Amino acid sequence: MEFQSSLRNAGRALADGAAIDAPRIVRVAAIMAAFAALNITLITVFSSGGLDYQGRPLGTDFSNVWSAGAMVNEGRAAEAYQPPLQNAKQAEIFGRTDVPFYAWHYPPFFLVAAALLALAPYVAAWFIWMAATLPLYLAAVWKILPHRIALIAALGFPAVLVNFLHGQNGFLTAALLGGGLALLNRKQALAGVLIGLLAYKPQFGVLIPLALAAGGYWRAFVAAAATVIALAAFSTAIFGVEIWQAFFESRHYTKGTILEAGATGWEKIQSVFSALRMWGAPVWLAYAAQAGAALALGACVIAVWRSGVDFGLKAATLIVASLLATPYSLDYDLMALGPAIAFFAAYGLREGFHPYEKSLLALAWLCPIAARPAAEFLMVPLGLAATTLFFLAIMRRAGIGLDVRRAAKPVAPA
Repeated sequence: MEFQSSLRNAGRALADGAAIDAPRIVRVAAIMAAFAALNITLITVFSSGGLDYQGRPLGTDFSNVWSAGAMVNEGRAAEAYQPPLQNAKQAEIFGRTDVPFYAWHYPPFFLVAAALLALAPYVAAWFIWMAATLPLYLAAVWKILPHRIALIAALGFPAVLVNFLHGQNGFLTAALLGGGLALLNRKQALAGVLIGLLAYKPQFGVLIPLALAAGGYWRAFVAAAATVIALAAFSTAIFGVEIWQAFFESRHYTKGTILEAGATGWEKIQSVFSALRMWGAPVWLAYAAQAGAALALGACVIAVWRSGVDFGLKAATLIVASLLATPYSLDYDLMALGPAIAFFAAYGLREGFHPYEKSLLALAWLCPIAARPAAEFLMVPLGLAATTLFFLAIMRRAGIGLDVRRAAKPVAPA
């Protein structure tokens, strides 16, 4: 009886989310931010020659950015897309042939940013990259939910540490996606430019045109397309047409070795495809399941963006669906959940939270720190599960909104 009573109490606590109040949010976020700062400091202090205590480059993945940028500055831009040559460059940078290899997969226009960063020493460039992009992410969250607690929660978001330790672009992805959506109803052209700049991570742009078209945001649609075209033209003018040939040829390595064979590590990728591969499913089945999920997600995005539901729900739908639709979404990409949580929280604060919603937001906020170890040691795709549950919570509210506003016309964009 006592055990059953405890279960009922736990269920009620999860349902009402009463424990998730402002003081506790601030305390937990502050602890996580302090933990992140301490972790980064210790790893840096006990590093040697740009390598951490395990012999990995500081900022691990950032080594592919800096080495690619160094190759650009040496006049060897196209060679950044040849894994053996880039591997040799990374060995040269760190003075060791056994340094873990991190390949360059980004479109040519991102080489410009890499080349600029490579002008600074490696460790300094890592910190410059993080210091330049973290405020952009925080500014996007502030634009969505301008409240001190939201800013503290955004800074303490565990994905911040994950992204920092990998020297990755999660801050920039969250800033462009969250900021672009936050501006969409006020400054469509600028929003479109921000969304277009997200083309450096093309796997996250599959559903965005569907949402913009479904919502009637044609100025943003055109601005985004023009931005992508301008980026492609700019990089072609700098590096020549051959850079695109090198990029497209490198996709065979990216697709076959990194994604399908799991060289990155199944535990790092938070997708339907990776979860099934981790459990031993054949490649064709993993692709089929991922394609089915993407089609369903696309249908949800179109339905929500055509409806008259609150824009915050539309934005959260698109962000989370974009993370789930691609087979290649890593744990540091969960940074994009930050703006999605902010959009949903802003809506909940206005309209009230339904049962379990606060708890699901807390799970989405916490999951990035545990996603990789849960998959690695328990074979549980926690990041995928938490993101999926968050998406279902958004759909539940969007569905309710559709019922309430069934006769309402879609809100016309400004």
